[in-house]
Amino acid sequence: MTNRDQQYNQQTLERLSALVENRNRIDPALYGRYNVKRGLRNDDGTGVLVGLTEIGEVYSYIIDEGERIPVEGRLFYRGIEISDIVHGFYDDKRFGFEETAFLILFGELPKPDELEDFCRLLAVKRALPPSFTEDMILKAPSPDIMNKLARAVLASYSYDPNPDDTHILNVLRQSIELIARFPVMIAHGYMAKRHYYDNQSLFLHAPREDYNTAQNILHLIRPDSQFSELEARILDLALVLHAEHGGGNNSTFVTHAVASSGSDAFSVIAAAIGSLKGPQHGGASGKAYDMMQDLKSEVRNWRNEMEIADYLASILRKEAFDRSGLIYGIGHAVYTVSDPRTKLLREYARSLAYEAGREDEYELYTITERMAPEVFYNVKKSNKIVCANVDFYSGFIYDMLGIPPALFTPIFAAARVTGWCAHLMEEIVSGGRILRPAYKCVQSRRRYVPVVER
Repeated sequence: MTNRDQQYNQQTLERLSALVENRNRIDPALYGRYNVKRGLRNDDGTGVLVGLTEIGEVYSYIIDEGERIPVEGRLFYRGIEISDIVHGFYDDKRFGFEETAFLILFGELPKPDELEDFCRLLAVKRALPPSFTEDMILKAPSPDIMNKLARAVLASYSYDPNPDDTHILNVLRQSIELIARFPVMIAHGYMAKRHYYDNQSLFLHAPREDYNTAQNILHLIRPDSQFSELEARILDLALVLHAEHGGGNNSTFVTHAVASSGSDAFSVIAAAIGSLKGPQHGGASGKAYDMMQDLKSEVRNWRNEMEIADYLASILRKEAFDRSGLIYGIGHAVYTVSDPRTKLLREYARSLAYEAGREDEYELYTITERMAPEVFYNVKKSNKIVCANVDFYSGFIYDMLGIPPALFTPIFAAARVTGWCAHLMEEIVSGGRILRPAYKCVQSRRRYVPVVER
């Protein structure tokens, strides 16, 4: 193709792009006229009730005499509060992700022998099929690991002995294999990116059956496979806190929607990965980390609250960072006063920061977390209550663990696939109808005019 042809094609695309933007703008007033719940939200910001679940519950307000009153956030897995789960295994100095995964998948805490059998099942399922890494990961590297992960999940369909069977026994097998293999898919996808896009040495480790999920992730992504006990325990905590978040979050709703069509497990989970990638969902941890990196470079005195407040205000005015007007890691679709996951992560981030000699940076995070709601109120003139969400500290913790930003959201996926698989099976067992919300067409009807007459 000549340069002239390329220039003509680009001009055509630009002209058509402007047409697309012009022809797809819907008058915002129409949403109110037809009582459309934009973003599936009610007028008070709560989600439109579209389903029932027993897997996860997000609790953030009470109703008193018809008034919605924000309260401290709480998160429950199968009816058990997340703080009780975390303190349960941390007080006993145990790893908790596998125990939590069992709870989310099967609805009850495992007995010691059940947990041992489940961990063994995960261990023997971790290895990818023969030639999978070479054929499905290395031969088509991706600059974004989430896209590579989605492709690897879809490719797993071709390696599965019974891919379309949606009976629970088969879907459970597929789910356990996906939960076990996500860390390997992610790590090998990252190594392909490092080698082919970043011009770094390629190294690939095989998963170890004697390591749990958190240990395997650190083993797989580090050249020397070395990690400390504290590092593995903090990553294990992060996996537990990201494993499930009710049926209403975007990627889990996508899971229910695609599963309700009767599609196969690999298509369902790949669709959920596409949702989680978005910067307003799982991708927010990377954006929050990048924002804080920018703040560190722009604010001279990390202890000066006025400097920090001015920077945050400039973000809200779309004058700083990515000019989106969003303070990433601050605010949540459900939580208002507090995010219970943030409380737990902050507690352990402090211990890790002091061990790593990064206490000044930790203090910067806590000051920013404290200042952001006040700045939001002053700039937006809004009474909306906002708090730091789980993404605010996640990137900082991952960075202290030596985990590169390219892996922040993929590690989120390695945890959340547990919740997705639980919701997939819940939809198969209890759904019964394809999810089919309504969209009202507001385009006026017109007469067709042949091209020759236009």
